Amino acid sequence: MSREAISTRDQIRSASRVVVKVGSSSISGENAGHIGVLVAALAEAHARGVEVILVSSGAIATGVPYLQLDARPTDLATQQAAAAVGQNVLIYRYQDSLDRFGIVAGQVLLTAGDLQNASPRANAQRAMERLLTLRILPIVNENDTVATHEIRFGDNDRLAALVSVLVKADLLVLLSDVDALYTRPPHEPGAVKIVDVAEGDLLSDVTFGDIGAAGVGTGGAATKVSAARLAADSGTAVLVTSATLVSEALAGYPIGTFFTPAAR
Repeated sequence: MSREAISTRDQIRSASRVVVKVGSSSISGENAGHIGVLVAALAEAHARGVEVILVSSGAIATGVPYLQLDARPTDLATQQAAAAVGQNVLIYRYQDSLDRFGIVAGQVLLTAGDLQNASPRANAQRAMERLLTLRILPIVNENDTVATHEIRFGDNDRLAALVSVLVKADLLVLLSDVDALYTRPPHEPGAVKIVDVAEGDLLSDVTFGDIGAAGVGTGGAATKVSAARLAADSGTAVLVTSATLVSEALAGYPIGTFFTPAAR
């Protein structure tokens, strides 16, 4: 498959390597059933030859009920325990849903140090390339069981952007609970949808609130803009939209907020 970089919305459907990031609130708790919808969209792209990488949050949120806790833990040790349990359940749910499409998932757990140091970075890149060659669908998450504050990415939006840079993805799709970015929190009067973001535009005059369910996800609109800028500045086009619109996003529908990438 040719690997021509895309630079406009019209080219989204022709992207041959795509990274999709989904947040905790979209696939855990009462939304756990949405995994099937997400997987169906990824499978459709996979079936037409697209190399797909999924960056999925949700390990801690998925593990919390199994530890008989009422809310996300605040201490590191319990967060790590929840992640250890939740990551296992999360991958099972993904594979169970992928089975109907004959797709095998490959789990890739990373810490920030893995992508900051040359040797582990090269190892991660080599493993990812091989998985894609074998038509395996890599599912990437931060290694929450061992990651401490000093070696964390900060949020999985940033992780997704760094993975996009690592594999030279044509497109990064950042999914949240909102259909696009807005000039101010979308529930506030005067909020205007941002359709396109030009190369180099920092959106410095925009006021961002949170995206995602409070207490579950850790990212917001500001983190998505930061991650989108990181990926776009490295040559990867970015689309920010709702998890419920993932199928339309991958099909190239005129939805969400599109970040024009810099030339590679």
